[in-house]
Amino acid sequence: MLTRDFDYELPAESIAQEPAPRGESRLLVLDDPGPGRHAGVRDLPRRLRPGDLLVLNDTRVIPARLFGRSAGGGRMEILLVERTGEREWEALVKPGKRARTGTAIELEGLSAEVAGKREDRYVLRFSEPVEPHLERLGHIPLPPYIHRPDTPEDRERYQTVFARQPGAIAAPTAGLHFTDEILRNVEAAGAEIARVTLHVGIGTFKPVSADAVEEHRMDRERYEITGEAAAAIRQARERSGRIVAVGTTVVRTLESAALAGGGEVPAGSGSTELFITPGFRWQVVDALLTNFHLPRSTLLMLVSAFAGRERVLAAYQEAVREGYRFYSYGDAMLVERRAIRLASTAAP
Repeated sequence: MLTRDFDYELPAESIAQEPAPRGESRLLVLDDPGPGRHAGVRDLPRRLRPGDLLVLNDTRVIPARLFGRSAGGGRMEILLVERTGEREWEALVKPGKRARTGTAIELEGLSAEVAGKREDRYVLRFSEPVEPHLERLGHIPLPPYIHRPDTPEDRERYQTVFARQPGAIAAPTAGLHFTDEILRNVEAAGAEIARVTLHVGIGTFKPVSADAVEEHRMDRERYEITGEAAAAIRQARERSGRIVAVGTTVVRTLESAALAGGGEVPAGSGSTELFITPGFRWQVVDALLTNFHLPRSTLLMLVSAFAGRERVLAAYQEAVREGYRFYSYGDAMLVERRAIRLASTAAP
């Protein structure tokens, strides 16, 4: 497969720079072979059936972007990626030409030394554990296509209402649409809710630079599935309820666990480098709520694996025509497994 096969045209004005109020975003529903039905995220509970299981990612975004100065006075930007020791983190550092081994970076009341490099990540050794300083020094790591600095409002809005486990450097954006009221309506519809954790890292949004899709390698991301969540998934499958994943991170958590568990989703923690592309053999997920993703991205490839590349790209064209808002702060799409079966049946 070629990376360019997952390209599409998107006007700059379609990229959401500010979030809509929670629960007010639009929803494009793919539940038949057509271009999609137009709805709103508040309609999601009505799309669920008694016995379905809605699975959320309860990771919490940390203020992982830090700004400091090198010994020469130059401005340095740090994006924390993964904690590897009590005072040590792997991070992205800009500008990279200043981040030579031994370079000291001064922050307010804290310092870091560049201890080395592992592939495209720098190893930073802080003068003391950095976590207690993040609320004071850290910034919410908004994605680069949001062309503005983060604000105090982003600390609340770039976080799901069910965020519990700190560790992500990007939000599981499909979850940003939910309000407590919508979650109550999900349960009132007879569906159940389970929570898993995948700490969103570089692997989720790292660009695909290779011409051939198969040459791309995902970065490792950590996940955890509690015994309660594993039991809820098993029971939903036993009663023929659908597993409805809220976001691609939930998809990768569940399908990674199923691959390791021989088709079952066991409790436990682990890490995943799973790269889902068309042709993937699905074992767990029956429906997917997700935002609209960047061209050529691993996320678009995952959704295409779930619903079919041509159908997804046609739905994206429809969304552009209808003025949907794209990416992290944008609108959402719901793909139901029935749509896949119908599309398969209708194919020549």
